[in-house]
Amino acid sequence: MRKLLKFIAVPVTLAFVVLFSAALPMVQSASAEPPRSAQEQVKAGEQIYRNGILPSGQPMQAFVKGDVPVSGTAFSCASCHLRSGIGSVEGGVVTPPTNGELLFKPVQVYYKGTEQKFFPFPPRRAAYDEKSLAEAIRDGKNPDGVVLNDVMPRYQLGNEDMNILVSYLKTLSSQLPPGVTDSSIQFATVIAEDVPVDVRDAMLEPLQRYVDNKNSQAEFYKSPRGNRSRLMVEKMFTSKELSTRKLGLSQWVLKGSPETWRSQLEEYYRKEPVFALLGGVVNSEWQIIHRFSEENKIPCLMPQTDLPVISDTDWYTLYSSKGYYQEGEAAARYLNSRQDISPARPIVQIVRESREGKELSAGFTDTWRDLERREIVTVNLKGNETITNSFIERLLAEKKPAAVILWDGPDIKGALTFIAADKQKPELVFVSSRYLGKQILAVPEQARDITYVTYPYSFAQKVINSAMGKIAVEDESKFIINAKDFSVRDRVQNARLNSNSISQLVTMALMEMRGNYFRDYFLDVIGMAPDQTSPLFGRLSFGPGQRYASKGCYIVQITKGAEPEIVRKSPWVIN
Repeated sequence: MRKLLKFIAVPVTLAFVVLFSAALPMVQSASAEPPRSAQEQVKAGEQIYRNGILPSGQPMQAFVKGDVPVSGTAFSCASCHLRSGIGSVEGGVVTPPTNGELLFKPVQVYYKGTEQKFFPFPPRRAAYDEKSLAEAIRDGKNPDGVVLNDVMPRYQLGNEDMNILVSYLKTLSSQLPPGVTDSSIQFATVIAEDVPVDVRDAMLEPLQRYVDNKNSQAEFYKSPRGNRSRLMVEKMFTSKELSTRKLGLSQWVLKGSPETWRSQLEEYYRKEPVFALLGGVVNSEWQIIHRFSEENKIPCLMPQTDLPVISDTDWYTLYSSKGYYQEGEAAARYLNSRQDISPARPIVQIVRESREGKELSAGFTDTWRDLERREIVTVNLKGNETITNSFIERLLAEKKPAAVILWDGPDIKGALTFIAADKQKPELVFVSSRYLGKQILAVPEQARDITYVTYPYSFAQKVINSAMGKIAVEDESKFIINAKDFSVRDRVQNARLNSNSISQLVTMALMEMRGNYFRDYFLDVIGMAPDQTSPLFGRLSFGPGQRYASKGCYIVQITKGAEPEIVRKSPWVIN
């Protein structure tokens, strides 16, 4: 993982400093196409910078290591300089900022808020002008004539495409976003009015406590008594203004039908612009708030939802996990790993036509298709339809399935009893712990030897921190918990634990940003942060460009007997 530049010494030399950060004069295009609007120009530049795609639709061409041809889609500007343009450090190679704030400026000390003494070889450079910038991008020489490290691609850009790229760089992280002032950063959290009070309070309390504590510290550091402590903290943060900067947390309460939520969100944002959204909870899916965040480019950090938007391209909402979808993925991967399942018999999915059932089914179906496995037989259940014994008898007699995927809610006991009693019962039955809730421990005893449960949470009793700060399991061979001690996660508990994780993540991100309070950089920093321990998921890790922190899900079984145990049947990450 690409590492952030810390406030400790970094062994760099001038030869490792790669920078192209100024602008070229606009060159009149010889094309007969009509001129682009300013908005189209920026969008085209964004495509070059982030994806390495030229306005023509062709990939940008470049050379690395002198003469090795590469495609700009694999070596885009953003892959090293980051989406925000603030830059990064990896393997001793410093990739400096290319954002609009630093265009045409000489560099005396690298990175805002960093002391020069931390660099044995201060990476100074003269200001770029149009000619030297073009030479840096195309030929790899900085304004002082120093040849840049050959890991930087030499991009083969014509004048028009260069002008488009530079137009975008002028706008990139060039002005502080809404919600940020010289003395404060404003956040908000979104809550639907019909969310139960105990869930709302469990989500809010850790976030508000974090904000209150930070503001109390800021007041203390401003006082004469706190001045000495403030100087120490400033050196620790390498960002002088963070010690006295205050935070705000507003509550955006959504009322009425979800169809009206978007207009309510826009009105809240118009009256009170915010830097980012933290947490949040509604009783339905998160789609409307997700789209609002995406279209307004507002980071939204880990809302409390089991129904996130599943997307490979959206950027601004970071989720704790994929929710129900992730359990479906886990069931498909585990079933695929079982070599003892008859390949001649079909897989049958019984899906309740609810939002939860559909998401579980989508996760399973998408993953099963990607694994290029046999077709799935899917049977949909209407919202109030009951699974009867005759329904099960007909289905098993007709399909003779090797496995039944039963995506249904708490009233599942009867269906499992019917399946287990049938002469043509399948080898495995899958159910979802999220969907079952507290009924996970009510799986009928006669069905337990064939029933497998997707469990997307940590076995907290067995998880410890190793000396390196990583997640470790005390004894993999004894991954068993007595059912009476088993923690059945509920919405209140999850909301509180999730908000605690958000507070830790925001604390880390603000320290690492070193005064560069740009929204894309906020997400860049989180993407490069070390993994966090989480009592809810065991470990949270985003990674560059990743939008879902929790990557795993256990498959467990409940043993028979008077004192049943919960036994793990899979690793956390199932391949």
